[in-house]
Amino acid sequence: MLATSARQKQETTKEFEFTPRDFERVRSLIHRRAGIALAESKQEMVYSRLARRLRATGIRSFQDYLDNLESRPDSEEWEAFTNALTTNLTSFFREAHHFPILADHVRRAKEPVNIWCAASSTGEEPYSIAMTLCEALGTLAPQAHVIATDIDTNVLATASAGIYPIDRLDKMPPEQARRFFLRGKGERAGLVRVRPELRQMVTFKQLNLLADDWPVQGPFDAIFCRNVMIYFDKPTQGKILTRFAPLMKPDALLFAGHSENFLYVSDAFKLRGKTVYELDPNRSGSHRAAHAGMRTKV
Repeated sequence: MLATSARQKQETTKEFEFTPRDFERVRSLIHRRAGIALAESKQEMVYSRLARRLRATGIRSFQDYLDNLESRPDSEEWEAFTNALTTNLTSFFREAHHFPILADHVRRAKEPVNIWCAASSTGEEPYSIAMTLCEALGTLAPQAHVIATDIDTNVLATASAGIYPIDRLDKMPPEQARRFFLRGKGERAGLVRVRPELRQMVTFKQLNLLADDWPVQGPFDAIFCRNVMIYFDKPTQGKILTRFAPLMKPDALLFAGHSENFLYVSDAFKLRGKTVYELDPNRSGSHRAAHAGMRTKV
């Protein structure tokens, strides 16, 4: 009884009414738009993030906000809606065991080396990849390129600028930080900027993994798709992995997040090491032939 009263009191203090039906509509819309499968436990998170959109648009109810979205499929608000519900936790050299594996792989690769970072967030991951390429190939201007994509346009703007608080580099060796970043002075004190040579190696593009056309072109030496598949259901994961296969070189690597397992959603890949996959030669040929027409140009 006390718990119910406390919950009711909390609900009445909310700025906007947010019913279970509203939440189910949000779950359905973001799944159709971006493939994200929101858990039932995310109701408070959804309310908090979308309440900001109601304030920004001047709309006074979730029902009206969602009605407007559904009635205007080309509305710019869809981008803000998607951005609001996208999680962008990242850091430089996150899941550090992947980068020595990438370095060994590209040293043996035929140049130019091409890497796709399929969930770039605010840029720490693709820049970590670019730093690894520079160190592995022994130059600040290697014959290498990183395509970095994300569905969230806000984080892509941050990533493209390449400016970060200096404490983001706390776990990075000082020599590495000095080599790849410029320290801000005056009004920019406390900030660092990715060196121009590194920024030139990375191209940022908006991409929805559920879209019919992807603005990328293989073949890639590696694809990083880390900590994004966990937001998709199994059928969606399988479709995306099947589309990755024809974009990869025969010996290419696929890097997954620490809590992701692709073996049960696609037969195109086999496990090479801890959350590192490679094309299964017994299966990838058929996928490659079946999906050869799926490549799209940058």
